[in-house]
Amino acid sequence: MKIIYLFILFIVVALAQIFVPIQMIMDNEDTLVSGTVYKFKTRPVDPTDPFRGKYITLQYEMDHFDTKDTTYVVGEEIYIYLKNDQEGFADISEISKIPMETKKDYVTARVTYYYNGKVNFQLPFNTFYMEETKAYDAEMAYVEANRDSLSNNIYALVYIKDDRAVLKDVLIDDIPIKEYVEK
Repeated sequence: MKIIYLFILFIVVALAQIFVPIQMIMDNEDTLVSGTVYKFKTRPVDPTDPFRGKYITLQYEMDHFDTKDTTYVVGEEIYIYLKNDQEGFADISEISKIPMETKKDYVTARVTYYYNGKVNFQLPFNTFYMEETKAYDAEMAYVEANRDSLSNNIYALVYIKDDRAVLKDVLIDDIPIKEYVEK
C-alpha cells in the first residue's frame, strides 16, 4: 500500500514539474500574441556571466520620473504606467506605489534611487539572451551602435499585457540584432 502512495506522489510531482514550465511558456506566448508592443530606447552596458551565458544587459533612457511624492524607498516595488511618445517610443504617463484602476499598460519596477523629487528605477526586462556563437558579435555591434552618433535608433521591443512584460528583440536601426550581426 505504501508503494502505491509513493507512486501516486511521484506522478503528481512529475506532472507539476511539467505543468509549471509549460504554463510559463504559454503566458509569455500569450503576451507576445495579444500584448501591446512598446519600444524602449536603450543605453550601452554589456557583461558576460559564466553561469547565465551570453547576454546583453540593457539600460533604458526611461529610468527615472520626477514626482512631488517624497516617500519612495530604495528597493520598493512601483508601477510604471506607459504611453507612446510622438516618435513611437515608450514614455511614462505616471507612477504609483499601488495598482491603479486604469486601462493603461504598466510594468512593475524597483526603486533604485530617490533624491530631490526624482525616482530612479530598474525595469524588469534588462537582459537579452543570445545564441552563444552570435553573442560576442552582437555585444560589439550594440556597443558600437550606441557610441555612433549617426545610429541613435537602438531600442528594445517589449510586449506588455496585464502584469507581464516580454522582451522580444533588440533592434539597431530597425533591424533585429541577430540580423544586424550577420550583415
